[in-house]
Amino acid sequence: MSSSGPNAAAFFDLDKTLIARSSTFAFSRPLYAGGLINRRAVLRGAYAHFLYLLGRADHDQMERMRGYLSSLVIGWDVQQVRDIIGETLLQIIEPVVHREAVALIAEHHAAGRDVVVVSTSGTELVEPIAAMLEADVVIATRMTARDGRYTGDIDFYAYSENKATAIRQLAAERGYDLAESYAYSDSATDVPMLEAVGHPHAVNPDRALRREALERSWPVLEFSHPAPLRRRLADRLDHVPHAPATTLVPAAAAAAAAAAVAATAVLTWLVLRRRPIPTPA
Repeated sequence: MSSSGPNAAAFFDLDKTLIARSSTFAFSRPLYAGGLINRRAVLRGAYAHFLYLLGRADHDQMERMRGYLSSLVIGWDVQQVRDIIGETLLQIIEPVVHREAVALIAEHHAAGRDVVVVSTSGTELVEPIAAMLEADVVIATRMTARDGRYTGDIDFYAYSENKATAIRQLAAERGYDLAESYAYSDSATDVPMLEAVGHPHAVNPDRALRREALERSWPVLEFSHPAPLRRRLADRLDHVPHAPATTLVPAAAAAAAAAAVAATAVLTWLVLRRRPIPTPA
């Protein structure tokens, strides 16, 4: 991988690209333990997650689950959810980060590129995970709360074409040369994001994206080795000589950022996945 200087970036989707599972569904058990969802919700979420991992969840199934989860989360107390997710973030996410993704992040940083996590999940969930991975910037769904409770309103929905639009806006702000930049995703819904850069890659692609990648001669990568992140980070720092990047969540505030994970962790993949796409501000 040749260096293209500081004016390029690498854009990574989160679920099934950087990590081996859906970040949203990962938190169903602690939310159940905290009394926010019942056993039936956990079982329905587990089944939907199984279909998602297999790439077999169709539009109607996703719509039904989106409506169901929407009814669950509206009105949840923000602080309670932050506390629950913040306490379990490392336990749940740390073991499922792909080893190959950590290596790629290291290579891009060594080549002088910024690393950007681009996810349909909410910023409150994505930012702490990005900080764990030493990413530089986050593009994610932004949601609102009123009187300490989540309303379900969306300020910006980071999905499909909106991801590409946000990438172009960030590139204009930071001077990235998108022709020299890289992007990685598992989903056909991220084709606009992959088209926005000069070096698109399909990672563990669903069937539609695999077909698209083959037709366009995009590289297809298979990430299959999730392992404890702390061990891999130690190995990486031993073998890759580069200064740690400045993350969106500064190191001194990483613990506070982890506690800032909010109810959007449950809303994101299913609650938002099929909703009409608002244009970014």
